[in-house]
Amino acid sequence: MSRGTIRAFVLGDAQADRMVPPNGITARLTLFVAAAMAFLAVFALALSLATGRLADRWAGELAHAATLRISAAPDQRAAQTEAALEVLNQTEGVASARALSEAEQAALLAPWLGPDLALEELPVPQLVEVIAEDPPYDLAGLRLRLSAEVPGAVLDDHSRWRRPLVDAALSLRRLGWISLLLIVGATGAMITLAANAAMAANAQVIEVLRLVGATDDYIAQAFMRRFTLRALSGAGVGTVLGIGGVILLPAASDEGGFLTGLGFQGAGWLLPLLIPMLAAAVAFLATLRATRRCLGALN
Repeated sequence: MSRGTIRAFVLGDAQADRMVPPNGITARLTLFVAAAMAFLAVFALALSLATGRLADRWAGELAHAATLRISAAPDQRAAQTEAALEVLNQTEGVASARALSEAEQAALLAPWLGPDLALEELPVPQLVEVIAEDPPYDLAGLRLRLSAEVPGAVLDDHSRWRRPLVDAALSLRRLGWISLLLIVGATGAMITLAANAAMAANAQVIEVLRLVGATDDYIAQAFMRRFTLRALSGAGVGTVLGIGGVILLPAASDEGGFLTGLGFQGAGWLLPLLIPMLAAAVAFLATLRATRRCLGALN
């Protein structure tokens, strides 16, 4: 598009705008579709970004945490726990190690065994929380040393739990991006249908304009401008409503887990502002394709 064409597209042409109905079913359909799809796009974007943060947090937290289980006779448990702590504190790459108290272990088992659990009546192993530095310790070497000095100790680095959790979060993030692509495709398809319907309804007007010298580019520009601005305004309304809905979502909390904190953070709040521009670009391209095909069919 030349500079003059771009200026005319932005400022508009009153004569050209008369050939495109300012209201009617196609206008309402374009506004509604753009608003609804922008509303859904805000939540899909929020889901993608939040699950990406969740995957990073889970991977980081679990990668640096491990649990040492000490299964020993009651009269030997304290000695083995002390020996294990000494080994851990002497190991390069271990930031901290501490034995969990009976109250902490009871709290961990309470969701499955109830709050009135008496640990002294059950063969519950002693748990030791191990936090790794960055870079972490040599897992294989530490296991060999523990097996030699603390026979009843088993070191669990949570790898069998970490990978499924991270994979699940990454799958949700991919689902969010796929949803965005589907929303963009559906928006383009609906606007194409609306543009085709508008041009078919004004076929006689287009023929008269051609007879008086109007070019196909001039006619197409009028339709493209109308539908682009409609998509931009509709998507703007939908984006504002979507941002409002995200603000009303529950804030992140340990009790809610991954079901909370699905909003935006920091500069991420600026990303939804790109949705109206994306909707306008999709409408521009969809209308361009529709007008070229329809004008070609009217020749």
